[in-house]
Amino acid sequence: MTTQTVTETPPEARSGLDPWRIDVLPPAPRPKGLGWFSAIGPGVIALGVSIGSGEFLLGPAAFVKYGLALLWVVGVAALLQTLLNVELMRYTMATGEPIFTGFMRTRPHATFWAWFYAALYFLQMGWPGWAGAAAGAVFFLFMKRLPVASEAGTVYAIGVALFLLCALILTIGRRIERTLEYLNWIMVSVIIGGLGVLAILFVPLSTWGAAVAGFGGFDVKTGSFQLVPAGADFFLLGAFAAYAGGGGVANLTLSNWARDKGYGMSSIVGFIPAAVGGKKVALAHSGSTFKPDAETLERWRGWWRIVRVDQWGVYFTGAILGMMLPALLYVTFVPAGSDIRGLGIAAALAQAVATQKGAIFGGIIASLGVWLLFKTQLDILEAMTRGVTDILWAGSARIRAWRGGDVRVIYYSVLAVITVWGIIALRLTQPIILLALSANMAGIVFIISSLHLLYVNTRLLPVALRPPMWRRLALIALALFYGMFLVLWLWSLITK
Repeated sequence: MTTQTVTETPPEARSGLDPWRIDVLPPAPRPKGLGWFSAIGPGVIALGVSIGSGEFLLGPAAFVKYGLALLWVVGVAALLQTLLNVELMRYTMATGEPIFTGFMRTRPHATFWAWFYAALYFLQMGWPGWAGAAAGAVFFLFMKRLPVASEAGTVYAIGVALFLLCALILTIGRRIERTLEYLNWIMVSVIIGGLGVLAILFVPLSTWGAAVAGFGGFDVKTGSFQLVPAGADFFLLGAFAAYAGGGGVANLTLSNWARDKGYGMSSIVGFIPAAVGGKKVALAHSGSTFKPDAETLERWRGWWRIVRVDQWGVYFTGAILGMMLPALLYVTFVPAGSDIRGLGIAAALAQAVATQKGAIFGGIIASLGVWLLFKTQLDILEAMTRGVTDILWAGSARIRAWRGGDVRVIYYSVLAVITVWGIIALRLTQPIILLALSANMAGIVFIISSLHLLYVNTRLLPVALRPPMWRRLALIALALFYGMFLVLWLWSLITK
């Protein structure tokens, strides 16, 4: 009589994906001084995305209309999103996989979650409003005035040219993630530095004080706390809250960039190279984890040192400054209560500054706006292409085998499809409406993904690598925070 051994399917393989391999966790770098700039990076890419959407467009639209008391939303959103980002990094460092692969490892099936999150990517990022908004600022630079409705065709043509330029840039470099790092370090330094200098020159001390009070929800004009403005447009406020930071799938893509950066176990799975300057790289479709013994856990803590600087030192600090500085300038120069949502939203501040302080300062603001929004569109386009590519790569053996298993073929095929759609979508409505649609979708993504991440990190990861209770509660708090804005928006629609 023979005894047949039944091998139990590992938890991470029950949805149809291959199980993790067991490997050795590489040691973390120990950077000093300027060496930190090469050790960190995913946080500055995510920050670059956030500054161009919430901080320069949706935030100012909300602050001009309702006042600086809304800065409390920024503080809470930046805090909760940073805690979310850290948990995304936890999964990627522990497995070498982007979080979308982790989501696909849960029931009912990998294919279900692949389609689900690919759809969320499209619904949030499939609207190239950043290129359209940048086009308005380009128009202002050349014409010295805001575009009018009859000039929408010209603004559209500029937006298409900028969008195509974004796609072209993504074909250059050895490692796409590294290219984005370099560009975002430049952008974040120039934008925050430039806006900071302008704010010091032109913003009264009383407005600085109102901003500090605003982080506590206090309105100095009324002398009272104004957490939710009377008669608020919750479609605008929900969009503002979602993009006060990265925003939805933009945050989730942080784990894809961390994988390509090589954090933790990611350094042994490969990355996505560029078409020009890169070469074929063997990108693993399934990750690896490690046995958490005493020596390996010491290495694990070394990687957490890198993540803390990347997220709290760069992302969190930059998100606060990136939202506050444009807010100070907008409320100083644009009349309170104005509705600046239109073709020229990106140039509204430039026009106001040019009128009051001179054309040279208006030109500086417009130039900053063009660079900022163009760079954000580049990051958004890359994030969507990368996310969908990784979902397809992890979920389909047939796709992995296509054209010799070169992930670049998948990446650039996805990029081509998104580019064609973007040219069409730019025609649909004004850029700020596209961005508000995108941002409200981001709020829904936060609600779903934070709870899904909580499940993945507390059910699939080895016990020693799972988050402590307070971090689990932070993910629940994130879902409740954005759930509140969703409920308020839906309630405002019902009671109209």
